[in-house]
Amino acid sequence: MSLLSWGMYPKATNTVFKFDRKETLKEIIEEHDALIPYGNGRSYGDSALSSNIINVKPKDYFIGFDEQQGLLHVQAGVLLSEILESYVPRGWFLKVTPGTKLITVGGAIASDVHGKNHHVEGCFSECVKEFTIMLEDGEVLICTKEKTPDLWKATCGGMGLTGVVLDAKIYLKKINSQYIDQTTIKTKNLKETFEAFEEYQDKPYSVAWIDCLAKDKEIGKCLLMVGDFRNDGNLKYKKKSQLSIPLNFPSFALNNWSVRAFNWLYYGKAKDGVSKQRVDIDTFFYPLDAIGHWNRIYGKNGFTQYQFILPKETSYEGLEEILSAISKSGKGSFLAVLKLYGKANDNWLSFPIEGYSLALDFKIEKGLFELLDQLDEIVVKHKGRIYLTKDVRVSKETFEQGYPHIEKFRQYRIDNKMDSKFQSLQSKRVGI
Repeated sequence: MSLLSWGMYPKATNTVFKFDRKETLKEIIEEHDALIPYGNGRSYGDSALSSNIINVKPKDYFIGFDEQQGLLHVQAGVLLSEILESYVPRGWFLKVTPGTKLITVGGAIASDVHGKNHHVEGCFSECVKEFTIMLEDGEVLICTKEKTPDLWKATCGGMGLTGVVLDAKIYLKKINSQYIDQTTIKTKNLKETFEAFEEYQDKPYSVAWIDCLAKDKEIGKCLLMVGDFRNDGNLKYKKKSQLSIPLNFPSFALNNWSVRAFNWLYYGKAKDGVSKQRVDIDTFFYPLDAIGHWNRIYGKNGFTQYQFILPKETSYEGLEEILSAISKSGKGSFLAVLKLYGKANDNWLSFPIEGYSLALDFKIEKGLFELLDQLDEIVVKHKGRIYLTKDVRVSKETFEQGYPHIEKFRQYRIDNKMDSKFQSLQSKRVGI
């Protein structure tokens, strides 16, 4: 059976290879072209899809932990959830985590993922000391920012196109609770939303749900959630039972009216002004992970997440324009996440820049890609960029305009002959 992405689009045909030893992996790479590493299948688009896929997920051993430094050594197939289950009870948490814990460490490096604390901690690569990678010619290297800077900048955020990450050493952060003190700020429009983000920017974690179908004076209204770990000594973290969506929903179930109803209920449940509560790690960081196979909500045709970021100086005007276009189209998303980011790193294809990012889920349907093309034009006009980990359709021309270091990445791939072996459907589409 062929592997799919989390968005279940496109429907691709592929051959899947597993390896038990480095020698086996080297043989696979020598004998096949158009290879791409694949972790737990949580990339939304076609970045981990190709005609030949290397399944890294089974390589999931914990190798060692230096408690003095908080330095964890794991194979690339280890899930972030497995790290949490093992180390939160011991008082350790991930320095950087995205909105799902169900991704592999190798995938976190390839996407250079970020989380609700990018303005404080940056991307995932900031907590990586080193990783081991097998290159196109079968050579195995230990990559660090200091000793192999170009390979580092190409691999972190490079979407698996430089080789197969085998293991990594990552720094964890010390915590003294499995609970977060969360403050929720309910805003009435985009102006209030930006003011709230600025007022609470000293909080280490922040994220907003935004009503993308709001119109006129209410455009940009949101629930901003900020927080930090408690200090109560309660570290009794354990895996929760999970609800699951058993089948694909009918495509018509998710429509303008159902999204509006959800948005009205979700926004309405929060108290006006500012409210405080205690929530656990999973509720604050990974709310969607509580629902198994939630991607089936979008129906058998699948969905895509459209995530872009705009520089701080153009964010307000650009978001207002984009939210107006989405509201007018009626193709809203009940999953609409707004975040504030800190400064960009030096990695050639890492997504974040200092500014605001909006991520929206859309079911695949007639007229969607035309809307997203329209949004692309607004993003480019405001000097923003698109996130490769979520993308499934952006054009080469649009993508190039957002990434000033793209030619360095391309030339590095050519110089090191990485462009002949490691390829994805996405890399072919955007020319990387």
